[in-house]
Amino acid sequence: MGMISEKDKEYLRKMLSERMKDEARVLTFTQETECLFCKETRELVQEVAALTDKIKVEVYDFVKDSDKAKQYNVDKIPAITVIGEKDYGVRFFGIPSGYEFSSFIEAVVDVSAGHTHLSEEAKVKLRQVNKPVHIQVFVTPTCPYCPMAVRVAHQFAVENLFVRADMVESMEFPHLAQKYGVMSVPKTVINEKVEFVGAVPEEQFAAHVLEALK
Repeated sequence: MGMISEKDKEYLRKMLSERMKDEARVLTFTQETECLFCKETRELVQEVAALTDKIKVEVYDFVKDSDKAKQYNVDKIPAITVIGEKDYGVRFFGIPSGYEFSSFIEAVVDVSAGHTHLSEEAKVKLRQVNKPVHIQVFVTPTCPYCPMAVRVAHQFAVENLFVRADMVESMEFPHLAQKYGVMSVPKTVINEKVEFVGAVPEEQFAAHVLEALK
């Protein structure tokens, strides 16, 4: 039995057919002796890819394919990199399950299109970003507000190639949750300088990004 119900597969098949513009490559990093949730992450990605010929899956071993991991800024597993015409810097660290499954699907759609539906105000702010920005959004699968924060961060990455945005599943990476003092989610950390908790409007999120560049 798969991880996605037949009813959900039917819905996703139709949605992906209607909304995906071009192909998306989904690179999944795991290990030969698979880590906690590595197997489930790989299987989830493969199940989604089986629903459309526009999603191409590549599975890499984090140790054996260390050059690939380094190329795509993958420093922990399980990891997913979603790539369209370009590598927009969209990353998932930890399995995108529960509420985060929607974040994964939307990221695939956005990357396949190469553009987003951000407000013009947010886009104007993002155009001011001319230095590398690293956004980490810490989440849990049961948090209903987390996908909103992850979605905005990933859209920022699609809109501006200086931005790299990671979803980080807090319970799978407790050392990082401890390092950044994650007491509630979503918690966002930008360039190790600016932190905030909660799902904020995209314009406010963009303002935090600019603050991190000062």
